[in-house]
Amino acid sequence: MESKIFAVIGASKGIGLALTKKLAEKNFRVFATYSKTAPGFNHPNVIWKQHDVLSGNPLELPDSLNGLAYCPGNISLKPFNRFSSEDFHSDYQLQVIGAIESIQAALPALKKCEQSSIVLFSTVAVQQGLPFHSLVSASKGAIEGLTKALAAEFAPKIRVNAIAPSLTNTPLAENLLNTDAKREANAARHPLKRFGEPSDISNMAKFLLADESSWISGQIIHVDGGISSLRV
Repeated sequence: MESKIFAVIGASKGIGLALTKKLAEKNFRVFATYSKTAPGFNHPNVIWKQHDVLSGNPLELPDSLNGLAYCPGNISLKPFNRFSSEDFHSDYQLQVIGAIESIQAALPALKKCEQSSIVLFSTVAVQQGLPFHSLVSASKGAIEGLTKALAAEFAPKIRVNAIAPSLTNTPLAENLLNTDAKREANAARHPLKRFGEPSDISNMAKFLLADESSWISGQIIHVDGGISSLRV
């Protein structure tokens, strides 16, 4: 039986890279994109392709796809009055329009499979309401709405889900975790007393892409150390 093939957009670091590694190690084929610099990870199951989601250039994908994960993101935290309207436009372009264009490019290939899956990424801040998170919450709130609308529209053939992480130890969060004091404080905020690691999120993404999750669609799944629902 031919191995399944998945596209991971924004796979050069963080959660995207962790997901690419997990899929490849499970003997799935992976079409993985990077924006500027190719990562050092090489595997016979991975095809690397340079693609900048902000370039406006078309995304070239395999003819058939079992799933797509859109991983590019941004974390910019500051008071609302210090963001310009251009900041909101730029963030929306990366996090929402980039996802929309990637899904539109992948749709013909996803439709060729008996069942396929799309995984998007939100943030715990959408439902939690956190200060200084207006930029990311606005974009990721749109992602949550898009997830549910597409899940309804694409059912039953294409499943669509989103993962809403809390703070995760990726290059995007480097400024929030770059001292021992910051790491200890951010770990203590979570009921499970640690911040996330890329493997925590990529494990869920792999599950949502694979057949094991074939009865799950239209869900915003919180992988967040319990912070969105527990008070301890």
